[in-house]
Amino acid sequence: MKARLRNALIALLTFSSSAFAAGAIGTGKGSLLVSLFLGFFALIIVFQLVPATLMMVGILRGLFGRDREAIKVKS
Repeated sequence: MKARLRNALIALLTFSSSAFAAGAIGTGKGSLLVSLFLGFFALIIVFQLVPATLMMVGILRGLFGRDREAIKVKS
């Protein structure tokens, strides 16, 4: 069991050395179009959160509000 674990760790470290050497490739800044693209989708998400929040507040007021009228049953 120990030999199998040791061999697995050696293989993992041996084959992942190139991935450790290439760690700084994606650190460059994106272009203006990438920023605008991400900003556009961020605005879509924010504009969908506003009505959802208002609806959730309305539901909670309806469930836990104090001005609920008692329903009278006529017999």
